[in-house]
Amino acid sequence: MNILFLSRWFPYPPNNGSKIRIFNLLKSLAGEHSVTLVSFTEDTVEPACLQALQPYCQQVHPVKYRPFQPGRAKALLGFFSKRPRSVVDTFNLEMQATVAQICTHTRFDAVVASQIDMAPYASQVPHAAKILEELELTTLYEQYVLETRPLKKFFARLRWWKLTGYLSEMLAGFKGVTVVSEPERRRLQQILPTCRAVEVIPNGVDTVFNTPGQAEPQPDTLIYSGALSYNANFDAVNYFLQEIFPLILASRPNVKFFVTGKLTGVPVEKLPKCDNLTFTGYLDDIRPKISQSWVNVVPLRLGGGTRLKVLESLALGTPVVATSKGAEGLDVVPGQDLLLADTPANFAAAVLQLLSAPHLRRQLSQNGRKVVEAQYGWEKIGQRFNTFISTVAE
Repeated sequence: MNILFLSRWFPYPPNNGSKIRIFNLLKSLAGEHSVTLVSFTEDTVEPACLQALQPYCQQVHPVKYRPFQPGRAKALLGFFSKRPRSVVDTFNLEMQATVAQICTHTRFDAVVASQIDMAPYASQVPHAAKILEELELTTLYEQYVLETRPLKKFFARLRWWKLTGYLSEMLAGFKGVTVVSEPERRRLQQILPTCRAVEVIPNGVDTVFNTPGQAEPQPDTLIYSGALSYNANFDAVNYFLQEIFPLILASRPNVKFFVTGKLTGVPVEKLPKCDNLTFTGYLDDIRPKISQSWVNVVPLRLGGGTRLKVLESLALGTPVVATSKGAEGLDVVPGQDLLLADTPANFAAAVLQLLSAPHLRRQLSQNGRKVVEAQYGWEKIGQRFNTFISTVAE
C-alpha cells in the first residue's frame, strides 16, 4: 500500500517516548508498504537525520512547528470555538499546504495521523482510509476529575467537554484508532461508544539494543530516567524527594539518586535540596546509567499512556519500583516482574527491600526481561500495527 504518515514529532533521532514510538512504527510499515512522511519539527533538521530515515520513507517533508501559546490572540479566540484551543492555535497553514501538494500527485491508500494534533491534516486527504494513531485521553480526563479548585475545575471541565465534542465530530471520518493501553481503549469507548475499530498498540522497546550487562550494578543507587520538562516527571521527582527519599535515607544514608534528562527551562530550584541527588543532564546513551543503577524508581502520579522508561529498564535488567500509575497499562505481575507501592511508606519499604536483597534483585531482573521479550519487543508490536492498518484500509 501507499501510506502517508503525518507526525507531530520528527522521529529522528528517537530521543523521547513519542519519537521512539513513531520511528519504530515507521520501520515496521516500511517493511511491507511505501511510506511518505510529513512531520512537524521543532528544530532545523540536519541532513544526517534525513538520511537516517531514507531506508524507511520514500519521501520526508519536515514542517516547522509552532507550539501552543495560551496567551496568543489566536489561542484566546479559541475560547469561542468548539474545538480545543490548542488545536485552534497550532493549526499550521504550511502543513496543510504541504499535505495538499503531496496529494495532488500521489494517491494514498491509507493516512496515519500520529497523535491528535495531526488529525485535521489527515482529514483533507482524499480517498485514503484514515487512522488516528496514539490517541491519549487520560491526562486531560484526570485534570478534570481530580481538580478541586472551582475556577480551575471549570476550565478543566470546559477543556474536556471541547475535546470529547471534537473527537465525536472528527472521528466520524476515521476508520480506525489506536491507543497504547487497555485503560485508554475503555475510556475512549466510554465517551464514544460508536467509535469505529479501536486497537491497542502498546509502547515497546528494542530488545536487541537494550540488553542486560551494559554496566555493573552499583549498590545503593537509584535512578529516575525521564525529562523533568514534562510536568508528570517533575511531579514524580518532587514527590519522591519530598516524601519517599527521606524515609530511604533514614535507613540507608549513603543511597544516591540520579535523575536524567535536559534541565533547560526546568525550575529545579523548586525541588527539595538534597546532597544525595545528582542531575546527570541529557545522556547520549542512557543504557549504561540505567544498568549500573540498583533500582529504577517510577513514582508517577499523573499522565496517561504506558511508560517507555519502565520497559527500557526491564529490558536492561534493572528492577523497577513503581506506583500503580507508573505501571498503568502494562501487562506485568506485581511482586514477580516489578514492585508496586502507592504510599510513601510502602514505596520506601519496597526500595529498601531491593537494596538489601541481591537475590530479589536478580529474580526481578530476570522476570522483567522475560516480560519485554514476550510482549513488548517492537518487532511483534510492529507486526500487530501493520495488520491493523491493512485490515482497516482493505
